[in-house]
Amino acid sequence: MAELLFVPLKKSSDIDIVKPLRNLIHSTYNTGESNEDYTDALNELSRLRANAVWKVFEKTSLDIIYSYYDQLVSLESKIPPQEVQIPFKWKDAFDKGSIFGGRMSLTISSLAYERMCILFNMAAMQSTLASQQQLDTEDSLKLAAKLFQQAAGIFLYLKANIMMAVHQETTPDLNPETLDALAKLMLAQAQEVIAYKCIKDEMKESMVAKVCAQCEELYTDAWRALNKDQLKPLWDRDWLSIVSAKQSAFRGLAQLYQSLVCRANKAVGEEIARLTVAEEQLKHAQSRVAVPGYLQEHVTRAARNLASATKDNDFIYHERVPEAAQLEPIARASIAKPLPPQDKWASGGRDLFGGLVPMAVHQALQTSSARRAELVSGEINKLREATQLLNSVLASLNLPACLEVAGPALPDAIRSKAAAVRDAGGLTELTRLMAELPELLQRNKDILDEAERMLREEAEADATLRQQFGARWSRTESAKLTEAFRVNADKYRQIIDNAIRADNIVQQKFQQHKENIALLSSSEGEISAGVPDAPDGPTPGSDADAVRQLRGLMEEVETMKAERDAIEAELKDATVDLKDKFLAALAADGALDEPSLSAAALGAALAPLQRQVGDTLARQAALVARVQTAAGALAAARGGASGRDVALGRLCAAADAFQELTANLNEGIKFYNDLTQLLVAFQNKVSDFCFARKTEKDELLKDLTQEASRGSVRPAPAPPQHHNEPAAVARREPPPRPPPPSGAPASTSALPYPSQPQGMPLPYGAVGAAPYPYYAAPMPALYNPYATLPYPHHQRMPPPQPYQPYQYPAPQPGQPYQQPPPAGYNPYQQ
Repeated sequence: MAELLFVPLKKSSDIDIVKPLRNLIHSTYNTGESNEDYTDALNELSRLRANAVWKVFEKTSLDIIYSYYDQLVSLESKIPPQEVQIPFKWKDAFDKGSIFGGRMSLTISSLAYERMCILFNMAAMQSTLASQQQLDTEDSLKLAAKLFQQAAGIFLYLKANIMMAVHQETTPDLNPETLDALAKLMLAQAQEVIAYKCIKDEMKESMVAKVCAQCEELYTDAWRALNKDQLKPLWDRDWLSIVSAKQSAFRGLAQLYQSLVCRANKAVGEEIARLTVAEEQLKHAQSRVAVPGYLQEHVTRAARNLASATKDNDFIYHERVPEAAQLEPIARASIAKPLPPQDKWASGGRDLFGGLVPMAVHQALQTSSARRAELVSGEINKLREATQLLNSVLASLNLPACLEVAGPALPDAIRSKAAAVRDAGGLTELTRLMAELPELLQRNKDILDEAERMLREEAEADATLRQQFGARWSRTESAKLTEAFRVNADKYRQIIDNAIRADNIVQQKFQQHKENIALLSSSEGEISAGVPDAPDGPTPGSDADAVRQLRGLMEEVETMKAERDAIEAELKDATVDLKDKFLAALAADGALDEPSLSAAALGAALAPLQRQVGDTLARQAALVARVQTAAGALAAARGGASGRDVALGRLCAAADAFQELTANLNEGIKFYNDLTQLLVAFQNKVSDFCFARKTEKDELLKDLTQEASRGSVRPAPAPPQHHNEPAAVARREPPPRPPPPSGAPASTSALPYPSQPQGMPLPYGAVGAAPYPYYAAPMPALYNPYATLPYPHHQRMPPPQPYQPYQYPAPQPGQPYQQPPPAGYNPYQQ
């Protein structure tokens, strides 16, 4: 047989894939689905890549490529592929330089691009191993045919999918027309191996003729594809000669074996015509093939049979010999077929990322978790708003302080509340918690500012080079790639603005109750001195019935509050694990009906608690009406509230405010710490993106410099039509940051954080053109730490004040605010 052709391998470069992938896995699975550390798995993946790229000439090279490819497919299904910020650089396999706008190398930050290049190398290595087979045994023939068919299937797959993975001009070897030509060549060589096996096994002449005829047809298609003007410079100079020679050779072999069928049928005239064509085509192939003598046996046989048939016809049959054009075409037997890429190539080995759920399941879990958190947060807000209203009504009626027996001693309720405040740290602890918030706030601002600075500098550098090189600067504009980053940065900025306004309301509440909290933090003697004595009033015992009734009602109030605390705890603990259901649904149907599955599971888990919430809200209305009636009767019996009652009522309100503020501040601190983790992940993602863009920039600058040094700089072609966007999209400006609402919101349940699904933002692709779904920016815990803020109608709630930045230490009444720290000050320097 003549030489079998093989495809050269693409070459890559070393790159750190561990850090960016670790950042991406951590930021994607930040909801607690997977707490496993994948550092070891990523290190193993890095080792597999190094072997697949550099150890491709060893005997086990195919197994190495298979293993790395399988891990890539597994990982790509479990993370957002276009969020990978690794600058994968691959060179043109044919390495002939720039051709018609093609590039010697291409750097793209995409797992899909990496997978396509590995697939190309897989097919190239299959063609190499197939071409190296000796073809002298049954096993070697079968292996060569199988490898060529697999390579043909891979090249066809790449042809259909490469532009969806790259979304820009490719290197010449990945051009769809190049891949189509390679697929046809591989399929023709697979049919050639099968034809050789048929000849070697001495199969029926009719079958051999059909197989050879099909082989000649495939080589004709391959020659037409390889001979295109834009592709001819890619191939080695003898490729077209070899393909043309094989085209003639198999046309001759098909005619030779079909002539044997004619001899068996006594069709001497047709036999002579076919032998004449066979001898001509075989001699033509022999003159062009790289190895002389390859077809000598077939040429000799054709010449001998032609001489014999001509002699017999001249002396015996005297049949008319038809022209070659009048011969009936030989039927074809298409044995070789392109084999599509397998789902799994490697025969063994574990999935390094088996602990990660598929991306579809992860998104469904995020959505269901966000929906559960939203439902839970709504029910908790209902409970807390109702409790706030109940507390405001009791405070306006000086309850339960007015129920204590008049006298110089402090009521038991006040003494117990004061003891609880002192045990919790009192005003000192509250001030310390207040002082933590501005530092945490500044830390989050610094992280977000740094991420925005990196994006801004990357865009400025890209704009400068675009202006310098003009149309030759062919990479995608930064504005199109970073739109999702900028949108999510604006969302984070809005979250921080909302948190600042919520902190301001907490500060106002702290200032409102500060004096009374300070009094509760002192000793009982100091508290007694700060409370007026009881005035002379009606005869003791005249209000006994009203007091007794109100005390019973206060016990009902405490019972209701205890019930609500228990309901709130159960709501927070109500978790619904849908992972197994989602995985089963994905395996069964290939798709997830997340809304129906989530609705059924959440309804079963939360419906009983929602009924309890509705019941306690309904009972509160009747309870408040009874309390107001009984309080009116008590006031009538006593002739109105005294100054002591008012002072005791303020102390009760201050004790409740201390508990609420302590909970608010602890939850606020947790919120800021959670936000810090998300912002650090966001900053890492921006950093990886900027590094990938810098690498891409350096490679493009290198290409432009090499073109300039060759003195044949050609303008880069326009992007392919599928990559163009409507003018309106291309001119789209980034959405403006929404202005912060002025003043405090009317309903504190909306403060400060909107409900958002989890998942990191999508940094790749323009609006409307992204090949993957858009992931909203991750948010901190959906639990609202400021849902217990007092209502504006509270009689002691001061009017909203303009926002003032935090100062540390907190300003004292009558003292001016201290100067802010100097610009650039960072209390969290590493």
